[in-house]
This record gives sequence, structure tokens and C-alpha cells, in this order.
Amino acid sequence: MENPQDRPPEEQAHATGADIYDEDGVVRSSFLAHIGAAIADRDTLTLKEDVGALHQSEVGDLLEALMPEQRRALVELMGADFDFTALTEVDDAIRLDIVDNMPNEQIAQAMQELDSDDAVYILEDLDQEDQDEILAQLPFTERIRLRRALDYPEETAGRRMQTEFVAVPPFWTVGQTIDYMREDKNLPESFSQIFVIDPTFRLLGAVDLDRILRTQRVAKIEDVMHETRHAIPATMDQEEAAQVFEQYDLLSAAVVDENERLVGVLTIDDVVDVIQEEAEEDLMRLGGVGDEELSDRVLAASRSRVPWLLVNLVMAFLAASIIGLFEATIQQIVALAILMPIVAGMGGNAGSQTMTVTVRALATKDLDIYNAGRIIRREIGVGLLNGVIFATLIGIVAGFWFSDPDLGGIIAIAMVVNMLTAALAGILIPLLLDRFGADPAVASAVFVTTTTDVVGFFAFLGLATWWFGLL
Repeated sequence: MENPQDRPPEEQAHATGADIYDEDGVVRSSFLAHIGAAIADRDTLTLKEDVGALHQSEVGDLLEALMPEQRRALVELMGADFDFTALTEVDDAIRLDIVDNMPNEQIAQAMQELDSDDAVYILEDLDQEDQDEILAQLPFTERIRLRRALDYPEETAGRRMQTEFVAVPPFWTVGQTIDYMREDKNLPESFSQIFVIDPTFRLLGAVDLDRILRTQRVAKIEDVMHETRHAIPATMDQEEAAQVFEQYDLLSAAVVDENERLVGVLTIDDVVDVIQEEAEEDLMRLGGVGDEELSDRVLAASRSRVPWLLVNLVMAFLAASIIGLFEATIQQIVALAILMPIVAGMGGNAGSQTMTVTVRALATKDLDIYNAGRIIRREIGVGLLNGVIFATLIGIVAGFWFSDPDLGGIIAIAMVVNMLTAALAGILIPLLLDRFGADPAVASAVFVTTTTDVVGFFAFLGLATWWFGLL
């Protein structure tokens, strides 16, 4: 069979699916050039043929690879053939840039072709005025469904749920249920569960499709259904909902309101997106960059980084003030100035390691009041062991380097002290921040680094001042 990569570039440009990527998983330059030329020539036929054949995630990758003006032109030229689901695969800045340059009438038309969860994902970032105008152009039933989901707080299960689901009363037979699924044109395109409700839409249970297919038509639904033990409240945080899916290996779960009435369904594909988003969010916050995205402009990226850089600057002056207390000692023993960054750097790195593990454990609920003591003792043990190992190495190197065993011993003791401090700071600071309602992923790094710097400088310079002052 011919390998698509062996084709000439002009033929590769017309390949679809996985063929649009190079060996590194990046959209091929030949395909980008081909699409760019079609956009420049306003060749709608080529665009509809080549882009229309791609999966929504591939269209998303293409949009992110194109220049901003090319993205807008691509969506405009494809018209009704553009798959709006692709907008759920790009970052917020790109999605907003595209929809902000589209008339609300076109967006409203596209919303009718999307699943409700995808439609909400696109609508939730728009201004309230645009939301209202778009919703007003939708059929009544769809408008009510989307409005209900949008009324729930951001990052909750209610915002993520799909409001299209299959629900039947308990007194129906399996045969009636099968006929209903075959005949009703308004059911969702794919589903794995049928929910059982009473006349007030209160959730009673659920039946898996495989159970339906293996049961005689005359059997009653109430006899084959099972209780939905993992129904998710619509107001539950999306990260907590994802943890329920992970714990119980769910493919889908009912979403209920405060009265236990069925309002939607959360599916595994949405949960995978949540897990990825939350992991990226934690990683970005650990770096102090908030919700920054690669597509953000210079001003927006700078704005997201400046606040924590300012906090870090203040903390750096605090660490510098500790050094200033020992100015006379440093002037007499220049080697101290050379060795100081080693103590601070090792402590900072060790603290970051412990902090990263702690913040992740807090996010996944693996660290709580019941096992906190055991984890703290473990980190103290790790800090002590690593401190002894590196204290021995650094002490020997420093002693030979400056031909001064006393100096080697001082930096070794300071290293043990700072590694222990790093272990305690790395776990206690995130725990305290979480206890008082602050996000440990955002604030921990600055405070942990400052703590290890201050203790490291004070221990090293203080010991040196005390020891050499006795000689």
C-alpha cells in the first residue's frame, strides 16, 4: 500500500485524517500552504472538500496553526459546511476571535446543529447581550435547554452536561422502549444508558443498553433497571464530577437538580476534557501564569504574569535583607558569596518537588486530614535523607575547593537544615493555603521559594558568623 508521506507535496495537501500531520504530530507545512492558498484564492470548493473531510479535532489543530486572518476567512468561506464542534477543540482566545467576527444569526444557526454541551461551551464565553440575541433565535425547546445549562455556575457539572438524554417511565416494557428509540427522531445520536423517571422527572434508576438488548420485550423496565448510585448534582464542581467517573469507572452519569430531578447527562468524553483542562490549569498555576494561553497577545500574557512576579519581587527583597544582615561576614570571607546560591538553589528545588506532589495530591483528594500526618512524616524523612546525601557531597567539594574543612562543615549543616525546611514548607504551605480557602496551586511556589531562601541564607551565613567568630 502506498504511504501518503511518499506522495508529492501537492498531493499530500489533499490527504485527510492522520495524513495532515508530520512525524512530530504537527500539521504539515504542505497542507497549511495548500489551505492558505485556497483561502487566498477564495476557493470554497477545495476548502469544503479538504477541510470538510477532517475530524473536528483536526480542524481545531488547523485553526490553531493558521494566522488569525486566515482562520476568520476559512470559517466565512466554508459557511454552513464549517463544523462548529471544532471550536471546542481550540483555546478560548482563538474561539472568541472567530465568533466575535461572525454575525449572531450564523452562530444561532450553527448552535442548532450541535449537542447542547458543545453549544454551551461556545456560548458561555460570549457577552450576555450576544448570548441573549443568539438564544432568542433558537427554537423554544433548544433555547430552554441551553438557558438552563448556562444558568449553572461555571466549571460545574451543569455547565458540562448534555441536556439531550433518553428517559422512560418504569411501567414501560422493554419492547416499548426499543420501539421508542427506533421511532423518535429527537433522541441524541449516541447514548449508553436509558434513565427511568417518574411523572415529575425525578430520577428513579437507569438501564444500560446491553441489558435492554439481552432482555425479553415483555419485561418491565422497573424489573431490569438499577439504581443510579452515582447521580451527579448539577452544582457539583466539574473536577469532583471527574473524580466520581474515575473512581467508579463510569461511561456516563445522570445529572440531577436540587430536587433529584433529571436535567442532563455527563459523558466520558466531556470528563476527559475536564481532566485535561484541570491538569493544565494546575500546571499553569504552579508556574504563576494563571489562565494564560499560547494564543494570547503580548499585553494579555504580561498581565497574567505581572502580579505574581511582583509578589516574588517583594519576597526576593526579604531574602536579600537576610543577606544584608551578614554583610560584614561576607566581606571577610568571599567564599560565602560563592556558595550561597548552592544552598538556596538546592532548597528551592527540593521545596518545589514536595510542593508539586502535595498540590497534586490535594487536587485529586488523595491528601486529607486522615493521612496528612503520615505524609508529613514521610516528607521529613525524605528531606533528612536527601539533606545528608547532598550535605556530604557539597561539604567535601567545598572543603577541597577552598582548602577549608570548617567551611565545608558549615555548608553541610546548612544544607541539612535547608532541605528539612524545604520538605516542611513544600507540604505545610499548600496545606495551610488549602485550609484557609486559597488555591495552593497559585500561591505556594512564591512562599515555598522565599522560605527556603530565607532559612538557607540565615542558616549558612549565621553558622559561618558564629563559627568563624569563635576562632
